[in-house]
Amino acid sequence: MTTTRRRKVQRDSHIRIGIDTGGTFTDVVAFDELTGRTVTTKTPSTPADPAEGFLAGTAKVLAELGLGADAVGAISHGTTVATNQLLEGKLERMGFITNAGYEAILEIARQSVPDGYGNSYFWVKPERIVPRDLVKGVPGRLDFTGEEIEAFDDQRAREVARWFREHEVNTLGVCLLHSYADPAHEQRMREILREEHPDAVVSVSSEVLREYREYERSMTTLVDAAVKPRLSRYIDNIKTRLDDLTVGSALPFYVMKSNGGVLSADEVVHQPITTVLSGPAAGALGAAMIGDLAGFDRVLTCDGGGTSTDVSVVIDGDPTLTTEGSVGVYPSKIPMIDVVTVGAGGGSIAGLSPEGTLKVGPASAGADPGPVCYGNGGTEVTITDAHVVLGRIPAHLLGGEIGLDVDGARSALERLADSLGMTVEECAVGVLEISAWNQANALRQVTVKRGLDVRDFALTTFGGSGSLLLCRLMDILDITTVLVPLNPGNLSAFGLLTVDVKNDYVQTSVTLHSELRTDQLATVYGELEERAVDALTREGFDHDVHQLVRTADLRYFGQAFEVRVPVAEGPITQDVVDAVARRFHDEHRALYGYDFEGNPDQQVEWVNLRVSGIGPIRRPELTPEPPQSDPPTVPTGRRSVCFDPERGRVDTPVYWREDLAPGARLAGPAVIEEFGATVPVHPGFVVRIDAYRNIIVTREGVEA
Repeated sequence: MTTTRRRKVQRDSHIRIGIDTGGTFTDVVAFDELTGRTVTTKTPSTPADPAEGFLAGTAKVLAELGLGADAVGAISHGTTVATNQLLEGKLERMGFITNAGYEAILEIARQSVPDGYGNSYFWVKPERIVPRDLVKGVPGRLDFTGEEIEAFDDQRAREVARWFREHEVNTLGVCLLHSYADPAHEQRMREILREEHPDAVVSVSSEVLREYREYERSMTTLVDAAVKPRLSRYIDNIKTRLDDLTVGSALPFYVMKSNGGVLSADEVVHQPITTVLSGPAAGALGAAMIGDLAGFDRVLTCDGGGTSTDVSVVIDGDPTLTTEGSVGVYPSKIPMIDVVTVGAGGGSIAGLSPEGTLKVGPASAGADPGPVCYGNGGTEVTITDAHVVLGRIPAHLLGGEIGLDVDGARSALERLADSLGMTVEECAVGVLEISAWNQANALRQVTVKRGLDVRDFALTTFGGSGSLLLCRLMDILDITTVLVPLNPGNLSAFGLLTVDVKNDYVQTSVTLHSELRTDQLATVYGELEERAVDALTREGFDHDVHQLVRTADLRYFGQAFEVRVPVAEGPITQDVVDAVARRFHDEHRALYGYDFEGNPDQQVEWVNLRVSGIGPIRRPELTPEPPQSDPPTVPTGRRSVCFDPERGRVDTPVYWREDLAPGARLAGPAVIEEFGATVPVHPGFVVRIDAYRNIIVTREGVEA
């Protein structure tokens, strides 16, 4: 296998596979490193046992290649196991160990109310991730420098460990004050747990998140502990079955992380929280690569699946990162690609609100029973049912593999339409209109709320349902250009093949810029870089290919939130740190509209120091094709499609995407179909095919 990794593989192991497990389908992409050929396929997801869909997808793509498992050099996987567990609230009984006197950390939380304080009268605080009776305190205290104020109480720690063992609480999180400065007390607590409660699954905050703010650190640690048992079982199950496929040989198996990197399955089970946005992160990276090749440096990504739609921002080829994310009601301060998720997928259920109006999502029919048109027993109208009744998608999926029950979907929509006093077409368009506005609002969250103008971006739509509403999104958001990549239904799986191995390390070190000592800063960065190098070496990367990226979180003294800025590589000098401070002023102004550069009354403060260790892999190389001069655009058929209930149905040409060569152009109304996705082109919009066979959609009279 030809990569920058120096590891022994069989000479014929030249296939890399990316597998993204979604709510409805498991998407698979195989890349042949010898020929550059890429093969894509899909298989139904298996919610009861996601590993079944994973193995079925692997077998299916190898059958299409005509190869055996011995040809596989590596598999990268994007999983929603941790995400779904948190979103569904299916957490095992957990305990929490903290400092004596601080047992109410989770109850106090933060003085904030969703949607502002105007909502404080109606808002009900969600249940804590650990109930108060399962929180235990242990005497012992460190100050913010790591200096010991009170010795750790071993005897009380043993009593706490035994209490959890006797009450059969087997999943535990440990977060002691200021353990980011010195983990000694937490390490001692873990040693005692190993002795007194050896069967417990334990996460300690100094390993999960070595960063200050005790509530966020506690929650992040508990989320890590909560998902560890299920994710470990899932990953171990796949590893065992992959070993059976490859006759016991160790097939490299990677899992996508939320930060835009992958990690070996052996390591990721020790860092399960890093996978909570695994699938969406892969899609954002795949869209970033495609958008960059197509010549767009500012891209919005819209990944529509069966259950939800995930949106993110890409600037200069890199998705934006955040440490202020959350999954469901659980805050998580691990580095993750800044993704906003809304319940607007193909399986999102439409029905009546308590007020008697039309409502869509967030509940989903999922893969089982799925939409009514799947014919698997579903009875509730979904977004997919609306599309198929309007004729915007064909009466089959996956190139004919899955037939759809159009009459059943229409009957379900008739019942909903009757209750609303609408025609079937008006009701179906209404369902899609609500879904489009839900997606548009998510796109505004990642742009307008972050000081960005949505109109400055091209939109990249992908996923099985991501491109179905692109024309309405262009109207709602006043976006001029939309890019639909080739095989959009499999872009997240393709993104898994573009991802480097990546680990993030952080250390809180709060210091005013005027008091910063470069030697101390160099020492902390050196320790973080040493940890990154050790991890990359364990992953099999030679030292000469290691990439270490330094950043720092800065703020004005007295502020509650920080801004992350890059720190130049090389020796830490005064010129380097001053350049970081200047960059902070610039970034602060871009984000908030003002800065205090040159104001002696507003001091800059360094808060967190960060290092990312990156092990590069070989990415698939996409080769452009010279555009043809006026290539033919011959429809494969026609069907009646409703784009607007007032205008009714129109006779619409249907094109097979593989027949559209680079340089081809066509105007709406039209429908473009391919194996895993469909693109309805409304009247008033035009399409061109670029050199990478991307579909570029613009309004009539507007050139992209």
